[in-house]
Amino acid sequence: MPENLTRREFLRALGVAGAGVSLAAAAPRSALAAQAAPTPAAIPSDNKPVTTPPRFWWVKGVAQPTTEVDWNATKRFSEWQSARGSLRQYRGAEVDDRLIKRQKENLQRWEAENRPGYSTKDVALESAAGISRPILNLRGPQQSLTPKERGVSRYEGSPDDNSRVVTAALRQLGAAKVGFVELKDATTMKLIYDQEPAPSKRPIIFDEVEEGGEERDRLVIPKKARWAVVFSMQMSGETMKCSPSRLGSITTSVTDFRMWNALNMAHEFFRALGWQSYGPTEANGLGIYPALAVMAGLGELSRLNRLITPEYGPMVRLAMLITDLPLVPTSPIDFGVMRFCRDCRLCATTCPPRALSVERDPTWQVKGPWNNAGHRAYFEDSIACRNFWSDCGTDCGLCFATCPYAQDDKASLHQILKATISNTPALNGLIVLGTDLVYPNEPDGKPLKDPDRWWHNTNFPEYGINTMQGERRT
Repeated sequence: MPENLTRREFLRALGVAGAGVSLAAAAPRSALAAQAAPTPAAIPSDNKPVTTPPRFWWVKGVAQPTTEVDWNATKRFSEWQSARGSLRQYRGAEVDDRLIKRQKENLQRWEAENRPGYSTKDVALESAAGISRPILNLRGPQQSLTPKERGVSRYEGSPDDNSRVVTAALRQLGAAKVGFVELKDATTMKLIYDQEPAPSKRPIIFDEVEEGGEERDRLVIPKKARWAVVFSMQMSGETMKCSPSRLGSITTSVTDFRMWNALNMAHEFFRALGWQSYGPTEANGLGIYPALAVMAGLGELSRLNRLITPEYGPMVRLAMLITDLPLVPTSPIDFGVMRFCRDCRLCATTCPPRALSVERDPTWQVKGPWNNAGHRAYFEDSIACRNFWSDCGTDCGLCFATCPYAQDDKASLHQILKATISNTPALNGLIVLGTDLVYPNEPDGKPLKDPDRWWHNTNFPEYGINTMQGERRT
């Protein structure tokens, strides 16, 4: 058995492989052959430039997202209303103080006990991963010379050309997938936060100005800047499978470091082209990233109430900026996630505090004031989730790690199963049954992989990610 393959993964692979062989035998030959071909929209031509990287054949572009949205009931949300921004208010000062104290005591005791995932070497790596956070400004670093300062004209291209150029640039800067959303007052503009995070809580204003900027009491973005650029950054599945632990928590911190640097470099790219860009001043501070990513076609919303992508499952972080460079919006996609989530409850039944919905169907009823109304989703109990973070000492991540879409994507078997889920939802129940039999629910709050064994592998790829995972054909 390979060194990094757990017994559960081995059994799961055997069981799913059997199902995959059966499904492959039943699948149309043309469908399986199509695996090797990019979608027609992804084939470069002089008449239709590529605006996004190619996708798997079983990923379909759709006019409306698979998450139902009532735009009339959707309002701009203030970031500080999230559980991240108002946790102390939601759970009360007394409970908050008690849980913070418990977390501190647990972490100190577990390090002294040399507990796997919480040992001194884990603490050291977590400290190293989280120390270098770039400064985020509304306009970015603004260090590059503009075309005017260089004595040349600014870059000019068609929206198709612009989309292709921006996608190529962001991919080179580390983005996994890139999409574009046109911001419209009656719909997608409502996904931009009304106010930035605490403590400033400055309103985010769109105004008829030539250039925007940060003011003492507000953030100003020109109305002509109406294209949102949304991109994903791949996370390490190997460290996430060591969650919940201090080792597991580096998954997001390492990815955030790469993502924020890419965001700042993207700002400089637009500035050097001669166009404006506006981004968050704090982490997650400009808009509802999962919602914008859904509209941009990066993935679908899921039972996690987070994004699941065709290429990386939920193992991504998201970032965005707004620009006045004209772009071609990318469409939402459908690859069967919301339909599959109706039958698969693995993340919800594995969640130790039971913070995720176990209902079969999504609902319009929000769980608390930390949710934004106006869409039909699997809303989570964010406070129960955060309370468990205090118990385990760090951000959890078990729901991400256990998601079937989070598994490694190296074998063609995974593509057969994903294609089956996308095109034959009637078989979802059988696939879930097979998964449950060989990958039983274990809601014990323990990592899927032994964090101590992670330290015995010195041959992980850089940043713990496989950059060849997912579709890369051109």
